[in-house]
Amino acid sequence: MEKTVDTHTTTSSNQTLHPNQNDCDWYEEIIDDDVKWSFALNSVVLHQGTSEYQDIALLDTKRFGKVLLIDGKMQSAERDEFIYHECLIHPALLFHPNPETVFIMGGGEGSAAREILKHKTIEKVVMCDIDQEVVDFCKRFLTINTEAFCNKKLELVIKDAKVELENREEKFDIIVGDLADPVEGGPCYQLYTISFYQNIVKPKLSPNGIFVTQAGPAGIFTHKEVFTSIYNTLKQVFKYVKAYTAHIPSFADTWGWVMASDKEFEFEVKEMDRKIEERVKGELLYLDASSFLSASTLNKTISLALEKETEVYSENNAKFIHGQGVAYRDT
Repeated sequence: MEKTVDTHTTTSSNQTLHPNQNDCDWYEEIIDDDVKWSFALNSVVLHQGTSEYQDIALLDTKRFGKVLLIDGKMQSAERDEFIYHECLIHPALLFHPNPETVFIMGGGEGSAAREILKHKTIEKVVMCDIDQEVVDFCKRFLTINTEAFCNKKLELVIKDAKVELENREEKFDIIVGDLADPVEGGPCYQLYTISFYQNIVKPKLSPNGIFVTQAGPAGIFTHKEVFTSIYNTLKQVFKYVKAYTAHIPSFADTWGWVMASDKEFEFEVKEMDRKIEERVKGELLYLDASSFLSASTLNKTISLALEKETEVYSENNAKFIHGQGVAYRDT
């Protein structure tokens, strides 16, 4: 049995680096009060810092390659981020008849923009992230997205996405919530509220427009943290809402996404595969019509929880996953 030592480097209140007797450092993230998730590192910390809004760290892990951490929570891992980003981006774009314009809230690492720009119909992508340091950090270290950041169709804005979207004159075919999880004191939780969806997101969608957001952990033990309330909140605003999930190995859990629109999501396996073939440049690594059908076929526990959920996410009734943002820890 390996022994960990508590005289270690701490990168945030949620994560810890442990050296052990075999001279192999381990990263440890506190998933909940009684659950920790750890894996071996090739090196201790590639980069670490604290911006005005968030703690940021990049680790080099043996299993998952480079991993990006924000406020102590795993945001993206080099080896499996394609699962998260393909699920976040492609279903909404494929359900839309002709997506040309997209607004990304967050998305500072550039992977959401990379996936969007694979679609031949896209003319303009606005990526709005609040944190310049995160964007600069990802440009420097996550070289897989260099081409996306250099694409002339991408407009990068460093600003509060809520303010930027509200002040934009144009409407968008797709609006994407590629936001950090809502943690207490973090910068993102207001972008999961009913007032934001009703007063800012929906009015900025073009006819047939689709909103899609990451919606946090959606496993058997974790779906009621925020996933079901985000789903129910969107049901109060849009006529049609579709939830789907997939397992993300580096997150140690099943993850959830929710799409919403006033146009019905019509699905046919052969039609979606045809659209992927016609619209998407290059090969997708994870998503096809069959895998999306599987992702949107939820188990009984999750289906019943979504059906029975009554909580609506608001500024006065916010729910948070485990962890604390910079603002909360500084008070």
